[in-house]
Amino acid sequence: MNRKEFIYKAGILAAGASLAPLDLFGKDKERLVILHTNDWHSHIEPFAKDHRKYPGLGGAAKRAALIKDIRKQYKNVLLLDSGDIFQGTPYFNYFGGELEFKLMSKMGYDFATLGNHDFDAGIDGLVKQLPHASFKFVNANYDFANTELEGKISPYEIIRKGKYKIGVFGIGIELEGIVPKKLFGDIKYQDPIVKANETAKILKNEGCNLIICLSHLGFEYQSNKVSDKVLASKSENIDLILGGHTHTFLSSPHKILNQNGKEIFINQTGWAGINLGRIDYEASSPNTASIKGYTYTKIL
Repeated sequence: MNRKEFIYKAGILAAGASLAPLDLFGKDKERLVILHTNDWHSHIEPFAKDHRKYPGLGGAAKRAALIKDIRKQYKNVLLLDSGDIFQGTPYFNYFGGELEFKLMSKMGYDFATLGNHDFDAGIDGLVKQLPHASFKFVNANYDFANTELEGKISPYEIIRKGKYKIGVFGIGIELEGIVPKKLFGDIKYQDPIVKANETAKILKNEGCNLIICLSHLGFEYQSNKVSDKVLASKSENIDLILGGHTHTFLSSPHKILNQNGKEIFINQTGWAGINLGRIDYEASSPNTASIKGYTYTKIL
């Protein structure tokens, strides 16, 4: 099977597979359903059935079917990814990220942020694959000036889903020390806490009633390295942080108080496309939204 034929058939499988419908929280059509992934690392196929830790779990086709079934039940669905889409299986080595972006596009992802491994083919390799992504990438703390990515990555985006006006922005980890300099070139890392608060304030002033940070900082560290927990505690105006990088399997969204004493939430789904995270919101007033429920669905 040649390269084009494989990509076409994989895309059809992802778009057309089906599973039994979910009815996890009832059929309230007005709620906002946020679905999210992180660190799926080119795991196109499920793990082998005899895998020691994740037998038969994951797979892009099964994830596509799950997402399709949820969209049949709810009209306000937002699909997000927190980075490290690339690197981890021979699919990336052979296709260079084309297959991952095409499959995510068929699944209907809305936004994603960049992880450190998304630079493993260099800036030029990432730019080469961007035309295959129908979704937008967001990052607010990388300065892309004088690189091929300048003008191709937005600090934030605003999207409307029914009564919800949602601001989504991205925050990335420092690339120096974990990515070879030749791969990220002249991208400049900026303070994630400062840029997150600046961006969230812009989105609040734009009238967003839900502000989401797609973070690739990592959930927590033993050192003083900036993590999602640190960012949350020093934040203003952010409602939800969807994280990546540390491959953390959270049993439920982690609650933390921001610097104004407001409770916000952090979530992360592990890695390799094993789980699909889901958080449901309801509009509690014209200017705010509150969590209605949450779940993790293991992709079997």
